[in-house]
Amino acid sequence: MTKFILSIDGGGIRGIIPAVILRVLQQKLADKNKKLPLHRYFHMIAGTSTGAIISAGLTCPKPGKPEESAADPDTLVEVYRNRGKEIFDTSIFRKLANLGGIVEERYDARPLENILIEMLGKNTEIGHALSTVLITGYDIKNRSAVFMTNADKKNERFRFWQAVRGSSAAPTYFEPALVEDLSVPKSSADRLIAMIDGGVFANDPGIAAYVEGSKLGWRDNGNKMVILSIGTGSANRPIPYQEARNWGAAGWINPFNNTPLISVLMQGQASTASYQLNKLLNGDQGGFRLGGTTVTKDNRADLHYFRIDAPLTGVSDALDDATRDNIDKLESFAKTLARTYDMALDEIAERLSAT
Repeated sequence: MTKFILSIDGGGIRGIIPAVILRVLQQKLADKNKKLPLHRYFHMIAGTSTGAIISAGLTCPKPGKPEESAADPDTLVEVYRNRGKEIFDTSIFRKLANLGGIVEERYDARPLENILIEMLGKNTEIGHALSTVLITGYDIKNRSAVFMTNADKKNERFRFWQAVRGSSAAPTYFEPALVEDLSVPKSSADRLIAMIDGGVFANDPGIAAYVEGSKLGWRDNGNKMVILSIGTGSANRPIPYQEARNWGAAGWINPFNNTPLISVLMQGQASTASYQLNKLLNGDQGGFRLGGTTVTKDNRADLHYFRIDAPLTGVSDALDDATRDNIDKLESFAKTLARTYDMALDEIAERLSAT
């Protein structure tokens, strides 16, 4: 039996890229007279940071309509287009209040929290998900990775909105989140987890999803996993040696330079994870082209890992550039990326529609 996994990278406002690509995939399925929501096709949907927003939207029951998912790809695209400015408030007042992100986090988390509660509900837990979901975060008190998932009964007692808030608490951008582990007694000091962005260790959560699927027996007795992994575009700004050699600690985390250390850590992990999964699942069948899986007429039927990503061109790679012009460019980039990987999306849609 084949188990299908959808994995979505972190990347801030660049989350509109996988949202657009999933909208294309949804349309391809509809063209095959398959009009089910995406959570009905994928056995697991994993996300980190902005990818957690998407994975939660696709798998969390809609407030007041528990049989429906909280969001479809169209809705998610509109969230990025119309509410990105609320999340990444670049008003003069905000910049003056925190000196551009030098004296404290760059953005107030309350607008993001309000959007998450509105979309996901205040009390809906991961254990209520419509499909298997995996959201990553990092516990800064105990210095450990956190996997919030209904694939493991021990780790499903988290409120959806809090899990996403913790997963997207990128250092220097948002303050750490206090995420409540409802499985722990209220009297315990371990009930509240001080959490930051899962991107510090799993910006591409594909490997984490692969491990959780393996724990569920999805590689046993002839079972196979097929992973569709969607990136948010890789950074396009080189870091010249002559600049970096004199940065020091302040230079590497300088918010006026889009916090280069955060970008390096997240992109480094994502590129490594995609390379590893390609080798694990495709062997010598699939290579990489511009950061994504090379899919051809000859190899498409043999592939079990499909990575859709590419270096950003003509677009800001900042996590927080929510200007209308940049969002338009990101959406245009996503449409071009979908056309570039049209054969991969066709192959995935064909296999999903056959299940």
